[in-house]
Amino acid sequence: MKKFRKVLDGLTTSSPGVTLGSPSCGSAAGTPTAVPTPKDIDIQETLLSENFQLCKTVRHGFPYQPTALAFDPVQKILAIGSRSGGVRILGGPGVDCYCQHESGAAVLQLQFLINEGALVTACADDTLHLWNLRQRRPAVLHSLKFNRERITFCHLPFQSKWLYVGTERGNTHIVNIESFILSGYVIMWNKAIELSTKTHPGPVVHLSDSPKDEGKLLIGFESGTIVQWDLRVKKADFRIYYDEAIHSVSWHHEGKQFMCSHSDGSLTLWNLRNTSKPFQVTFPHGKIQKDGRKESCKPILKVEYKTLRSSEPFVIFSGGLSYDKAGRRPTLTIMHGKAITVLEMDYPIVEFMVLCETPYINEVQEPYAVVVLLEKDLIVVDLTQSNFPVFENPYPMDVHESPVTCTAYFADCPPDIIPILYSIGAKHKKTGYSQKEWPITGGTWTLGSHTYPEIIITGHADGSVKFWDASAITLQMLYKLKTSKVFEKPKLGEGRAAELVEEDPFAVQMVSWCPQSRIFCVVGISAHIILYRFSKNDANTQIVSLEVRLQCEPEEIITPSEHENNPCFSEPGSHSPQPHHQYPVSPGSRTPESAKDSVPCLKVKERVVRVPPGYQSDLVIQLLWVDGEPPQQITSLDINSAYGLLAFGNCNGLAVVDYLQKAVLLCMSTLDLYGATDPYQRLTRSPRRNRQSTSDFCMRGLSNFYSDSKKRIRTSYQSLTELTDNQQSVDMERSKSPTSDHVNGHCTSPISQSCSAGKPRIPMGPEGPRLSRRGPGRPPFRKAQSAACMEISLPVSHTEVGHASRRAMLQQFHGVTMYSHDEHHTTTSYCWSERESRENSFSRSRSSSVSSIDRDTKEAITTLQFGESYGRKSDALPTPCLWVGTSLGVVQLIPMSIPTDQEERMEEPVTIGPSGAVQMLKGSVLRFGFMDYMGTVIQSPYEVWRDLNAPEDPDRPRRRKLVNFSPSSSQDACGEGHLAVVCSERQAKVFLMPSQSCLFVHNITESSFVLRADVVSVCNSVCLACFCANGHVMTLSLPSLRPLMDVNYLPLTDMRIARTFCFTNGGQALYLSSPTEIQRITYSQEMCDNLQEMLGELFTPIETPEAQNRGFLKGFFGGNAQTFDREELFGEAAAGKASRSLAQHIPGQGGMEGMKVAAGGVVGELARARIALDERGQRLGELEDRTALMMTSAETFSKHAHELMLKCKDKKWYQF
Repeated sequence: MKKFRKVLDGLTTSSPGVTLGSPSCGSAAGTPTAVPTPKDIDIQETLLSENFQLCKTVRHGFPYQPTALAFDPVQKILAIGSRSGGVRILGGPGVDCYCQHESGAAVLQLQFLINEGALVTACADDTLHLWNLRQRRPAVLHSLKFNRERITFCHLPFQSKWLYVGTERGNTHIVNIESFILSGYVIMWNKAIELSTKTHPGPVVHLSDSPKDEGKLLIGFESGTIVQWDLRVKKADFRIYYDEAIHSVSWHHEGKQFMCSHSDGSLTLWNLRNTSKPFQVTFPHGKIQKDGRKESCKPILKVEYKTLRSSEPFVIFSGGLSYDKAGRRPTLTIMHGKAITVLEMDYPIVEFMVLCETPYINEVQEPYAVVVLLEKDLIVVDLTQSNFPVFENPYPMDVHESPVTCTAYFADCPPDIIPILYSIGAKHKKTGYSQKEWPITGGTWTLGSHTYPEIIITGHADGSVKFWDASAITLQMLYKLKTSKVFEKPKLGEGRAAELVEEDPFAVQMVSWCPQSRIFCVVGISAHIILYRFSKNDANTQIVSLEVRLQCEPEEIITPSEHENNPCFSEPGSHSPQPHHQYPVSPGSRTPESAKDSVPCLKVKERVVRVPPGYQSDLVIQLLWVDGEPPQQITSLDINSAYGLLAFGNCNGLAVVDYLQKAVLLCMSTLDLYGATDPYQRLTRSPRRNRQSTSDFCMRGLSNFYSDSKKRIRTSYQSLTELTDNQQSVDMERSKSPTSDHVNGHCTSPISQSCSAGKPRIPMGPEGPRLSRRGPGRPPFRKAQSAACMEISLPVSHTEVGHASRRAMLQQFHGVTMYSHDEHHTTTSYCWSERESRENSFSRSRSSSVSSIDRDTKEAITTLQFGESYGRKSDALPTPCLWVGTSLGVVQLIPMSIPTDQEERMEEPVTIGPSGAVQMLKGSVLRFGFMDYMGTVIQSPYEVWRDLNAPEDPDRPRRRKLVNFSPSSSQDACGEGHLAVVCSERQAKVFLMPSQSCLFVHNITESSFVLRADVVSVCNSVCLACFCANGHVMTLSLPSLRPLMDVNYLPLTDMRIARTFCFTNGGQALYLSSPTEIQRITYSQEMCDNLQEMLGELFTPIETPEAQNRGFLKGFFGGNAQTFDREELFGEAAAGKASRSLAQHIPGQGGMEGMKVAAGGVVGELARARIALDERGQRLGELEDRTALMMTSAETFSKHAHELMLKCKDKKWYQF
């Protein structure tokens, strides 16, 4: 607890903007400025560096790019491996664990040590890993790196400690699971096949021990060769040579037959009595053509042959369809007797696995379900019902049902909101699922004591919004809202009209939600805003629409000076319109000045629509086209239910809407907001060109753009867009078409259009070329800026050029056009695969130089915040205000006058005077926060929720109930006023209101810039949390801005993280770690300490089921399964040691040594106690062995002494 006096009267420093510290990491602490304050402020800051620690908590969603699947039939847990080296382990509710290989190599295969609490993973870097699952956070116990051979297949028999490993060379090695050391026993490929064979059999694709005899190993080679190897006598029992390549092999449980799947779409059944030819050959999907030949089929990638006691066996396989049936979806075929059922899947099948009642391969299998791992989904089919329904998946595997475009995270929500949303959403759940319980039920999980209501909101490319219950580190979908239902479906036209119809015109760009009033706002990519109110009752409603004209006129296009003749780095038609005029709002106007003028991008439904209970649209706001130029995307939004106001802005200006009266109160450009208080001196522009020629060029550029950009707009969400920092490569690429350089069908050209003669060029100042802004030649829509699609390879260079290029791409984080100037204009423009190159220069550290401002005066509204504050220094009482932050680092206060009486509020107009105070910061303004003199966060006022569609009660009329958090309400003893926290890309400042004095300033970063910033509550106090583009997560104390934590957590490699990273209260944050997964993290030490309690247990002690007694007669005639001692064959005594150069053993951190180092807390103490007991037991055992040895020696000595005594007993003394 540190108590200090923050501001003293008469305290002076050299300059209000002076800060201390190194330029790389900002000042060491917030620096008081030389401004006298009205009073002394005493705030006890309780947060210390010890209160913060950064760690991952849990990952939700479907594993991205899955590659492997495994199931423990006793523990009933499922493991999924991915291409990035991740492993997801799933069990019952709350049992969801994510592990990551440090190498990042793809997981090729997974093998559970059944009922042992361990997992073996084989990775693409030819390394085997043994994971310990008997702890809440699994760790690697051992690793074995193969140096000379590539791993292709692994097999671990049930209750065996010897792992068979097949390689690309065709050899089979054996690994001891306990020590993770190779055995000297090796089955070489040239010994497995006949000496007369002239060709290599290919890689090992299958290994399995015979159900009849564990001493027989069946080896399948890719070329079609199958060998049964007798492990005891070290020779082959039989060899099969088949013409078609083998993909998989599956045994009958009696060990007399096995089935193979082949590359020609056939299944062959082999009998061990006669291996010269297959017992049966079938083409399940191959029909006989008219000429008598069978049609060619696709390969059957995997087959499983499972038996039942009461009916015919199951034969389940993937693939095998005929090539003639083009366009058919991937299938899973279930053959049960003569019945064949084909299940079509939405995505390609990666792997499937049949779940059986018994872990013993020599017993009747009794399959009950099939787990099918698809590229983007996980389904489980119920085999016990004839129609094969699927189980309802309890995991949140559909986060990516439509690509995620934005996220929001709300902790400590009102406790009643989650049950209400769940009850509404439960009415719209799908039906037709299996009536049985989800079969993957392993592990245990209990609701921890440190839980509170949490909600995650995801916006998607199809216009849908999903509400998720994120309480207690779980994720469960509550409610789904489809915003596209507000609009008419876009009609497909012909020619150019068809090109203007975008695939995702309803994509959600940002959301704003007030949990207390249940007001919800959605911003769409088509420059539209939808306001929703919550109701428990359905209603018939007419959707109200407002149309706002917030655009620059074409005649304001700036032409370059005569000496500015440098080449252009922008698309044709990209100019710099200046929003110097306020345009009137024209609701419902359709004045056709041109082909596209005064019309919105989408058409709102005009008829009365019936809306179900839940969120119901109350108002739709759309920006209009102006003179053929589409509206700019919305960059900022805030809504306040107590005021009944909604504010939004873009690069052209600001608009304020009264959603109670359905009227626009303010609509003006950013420059007009300043009036005489403009902080920049803007120079006079050079003469403008003729409007007609500019207009003709704009339309020509528009048509040219669509001819080439259509392919870019239609690219897939998983496209990877490469960047370059090399100026030379940019110059070379300038002459190329944007679609001429494609990788897998995706545009990778860094320049969207080439610059031809006669087109306006972009001025270049002494600092170098600057980026142009979009002009009329911009398409009306873009492919939704899906957070799932932005996998961008950013340069790792720490030079200014590399940093600037990262900023150029991360500018997209705002999801909209952003304009600003930079001291270092060394970047070039880049092309996104889904977006055209335009005005966003991400290298935009603010400069106050006149030349810089003159070049880039188009200023975006980057953040907005309603609240009770002091619009002017002379104000004695707080009034409703709107805080406005821009991309040039300007902060402006706009005071408002709002009628307080309910009747007057609905009739009297709200007055706004945009002439408030102006403050300056470095970089684009990102976040506002307000605190009282006690250090408590001041929440924005809100209206208590009321159901507008509920039946009228004459005794209790519905009136608005407002909750106001005025700065003066909680600090009567401290006087009037409050503190305002403002955070930008580079700086954080704390202002004293109403005097507007800057109390503290802190330079957050000099080498990077802040992407996200929030004022959050942690440990019953508040701090400022920041996420920077260089991957650092920082926290600063409030109000002193003292650095508390700075962790280099996440190197920013793609735009997905930048767009979806968000903080919330309680020391938590989240981001989209992959296109399909949400990663939650915590930066609170308290939550890190309690994390072990919150996670589920993967392993539960379960007794292994006993093997069935087959009986004497069945064992005698049917051949009972024979057991043999593998230790006797594979141990070092019999097989010797393997070559050291073949594989390298790497001890893991999950072993005893790692536990000694890493153990901490209660769990660590228990682990240390267990280790000490083990060591003590080991020493006691050694002592017992030594004692026994001494006793044996004593007995031997006594025996010899007794024999000697008897021998000498009758002898005389002279006989010696």
